[in-house]
Amino acid sequence: MTRIRPPKWFWIITIGAIVWNGFGVAAYLSELSMTDEAFAALSDAEQSLYESRPMWVSVAFAVSVGAGLIGSILLALRHSYATAILGISAVAVVLQMIHLFVISDALNLMGARIAILPIAILIIAVSLVWVSITAQRRDWI
Repeated sequence: MTRIRPPKWFWIITIGAIVWNGFGVAAYLSELSMTDEAFAALSDAEQSLYESRPMWVSVAFAVSVGAGLIGSILLALRHSYATAILGISAVAVVLQMIHLFVISDALNLMGARIAILPIAILIIAVSLVWVSITAQRRDWI
């Protein structure tokens, strides 16, 4: 099967996705290696949220950013596995959001302002799945 050359917007989105998910991996690693001093500098509400967060949420964070980066790289390499890997990332993001918005007390502790970035993360994760599905349907990957 011959693949069709994708338009420029596909490459812009793909490179942006690699950078975005690279920042996500950096955020995860930063959180993983947080020192006691850095933890102490957090507000009481933030400390409470970190301490009460179940392990599965941390695993979902790792999976979401790791799969997001790998899926974005596969998308840039025009590999069809990108869709499945980005789908895994999106599911992991949804799990994190269920914890944040439904299970935890984050909105009450931190206020509605903390919802902006998580909602953007969810929109981007789902959009990347859509881009990869579109790319497959148009024989770009």
